[in-house]
Amino acid sequence: MPGDPRVWLTRSRAHSAAGDHLLAYDVALRGLGEHPGDPALEHAAVLALARSGATEKARERYAARGLGSIAPDTVERSLHTDIAALGARIAKDLALAAGRGPRIALLREAAFCYRRIFDDTGDYYPGVNAATLALLAGDEAQARALAASVSAVCACRIAEGGEGGYYLWASLAEASLVAGDEAAAAAALAEAGRAGDAARDAVAATRRQLRLVCRARGIDAALLAALPAPGIVFYTGHRIGPRLREANAAALRPRIDAILAECKVACGFGSLASGADIVIAEALLARGADLELVFPFRLEEFRNVSVRPAGGEWLERFDRCLSLARATLFATEDAFLDDDHLFNYANRLAIGLALQRARALDAEARLLAVWDGGEAAGPLAAAGTAVGIGIWNALGLPADVLTPQGARIDPAAAPALSPAEPEAAGRRVLRALLFGDLKGFSALEERQLPIFAEHVLGTVAATLDRYGAAVGHANTWGDGLYVVLRDPESAADCALELQRAIARLPFAALGLPTLGLRLGGHFGPVFPLQDPVLKRRAFMGSHVSRTARIEPVTPEGVVYVTDAFAAVLAATREPRFSCDYVGLVPAAKNYGTMRMFALSRRDGAERR
Repeated sequence: MPGDPRVWLTRSRAHSAAGDHLLAYDVALRGLGEHPGDPALEHAAVLALARSGATEKARERYAARGLGSIAPDTVERSLHTDIAALGARIAKDLALAAGRGPRIALLREAAFCYRRIFDDTGDYYPGVNAATLALLAGDEAQARALAASVSAVCACRIAEGGEGGYYLWASLAEASLVAGDEAAAAAALAEAGRAGDAARDAVAATRRQLRLVCRARGIDAALLAALPAPGIVFYTGHRIGPRLREANAAALRPRIDAILAECKVACGFGSLASGADIVIAEALLARGADLELVFPFRLEEFRNVSVRPAGGEWLERFDRCLSLARATLFATEDAFLDDDHLFNYANRLAIGLALQRARALDAEARLLAVWDGGEAAGPLAAAGTAVGIGIWNALGLPADVLTPQGARIDPAAAPALSPAEPEAAGRRVLRALLFGDLKGFSALEERQLPIFAEHVLGTVAATLDRYGAAVGHANTWGDGLYVVLRDPESAADCALELQRAIARLPFAALGLPTLGLRLGGHFGPVFPLQDPVLKRRAFMGSHVSRTARIEPVTPEGVVYVTDAFAAVLAATREPRFSCDYVGLVPAAKNYGTMRMFALSRRDGAERR
């Protein structure tokens, strides 16, 4: 319906409800492209950012768009309340992320923001948030008084309507917990769990908030079982062939259905090859779960390589699943070139995306695989089912692995993936790539260039030296920098350390203007080769070009990384980095738009 902002708003909210806050943000921005300044779409965009964890960017956009100063008589009352509560929510997120020093003051400030909205509107949502924040700030009397007021409002609403929706019962449960009434909280949570309007993102937000209250009150968080988190699945398995026969694939369906029912699956991430992939995908769709597909290379070539050999029926099933999938991602749009590492690349992205979604929905991520217990062999030796299971095992997360005959099998028998795949002539390998430059270099005078080389490039060299064998290639040209590292964690550490080292240089004392480092990072398949000009090993490929287009659009002092880099960083046992969503950013030299994330270390996380 062209010209109707409500269409964009509905789509954005649907993606947020599914836990895909990044797509919700992108859709809201597309809507704003058609309807600039629409307050409901602006609210949806900032809310999606806040829910994704990009709190600082949400704060900046909320202020830049003037959402905090919208006059009450210019929008609907409920929207005005939501916009005001969003400002308070951002203040709450900033407070919860703050260190011990400023945390109490920030919590009280956020509580005041919510309290003011509650006093103006009488709505239970800002009221219960004010009560919880007062409790966390140590204001016991105010917390109990607000909880009592909210409970009264909720009870009145329930009595008037005969029943309440999800948010009403969840707010009553939270107010009861703040008051220390565990029995009343449990009863309200049971009602919330039965409510028909409980969206996944709403349940996730409630579970996180109630855990904070339980911790503050010393209450066992087991009562949150009344609001079970959905299951998120990464799936993999054998294709139709010697390791998985047609009859076995068909007989697996009841076992797969039982596993998905047990984990209350909401979403599955994987590919769509003939055999186990399609059987699991069909089971996910039959249960109403979202299907998120990750393909290793171009779609038609994937059909020819991974589906067509099994026959026309599998092609029809492939097309049906593809048409019903919620989202489709291509790990690379390059040609296959018989390169099995591309399957490995797609698996690593799917695993990272599954873990990102699990964190967004406060959910458990599980592996569901069909494996005969044998190691990968033949042309797909570096990317078979065993390798995908091995990547998952390294995370220490729960797994359900079935043999082709339907028996349970111990996933620990799968081989672990080495930190970096061995290099072979003419074959791509997966590597982390960094491109950078120093803004302000072009203004240097001739006499300053030797100083720049000694102190600035010397600092870069000293930083890279600390990463030893993790650095596979490094090159500079003027102020340009290109580094290839064996894995995204090493690259993330290196990029942030480079930023810190450059920022600490005494530019004025050295007689140089202040130079700002811009760094872009990506993870993808590249060709290792011997450069005949440099007479040393180098790495080339389309993903190198992609990384080079990130750095020019990156702000000084910041590290921007791609969605692939962020996804693989998420697939680590102890995540040490935050990747806050920036949005769809136009890349340099008309390279199209790319999802960008601002890289930082989590509080307390240091370089390994």
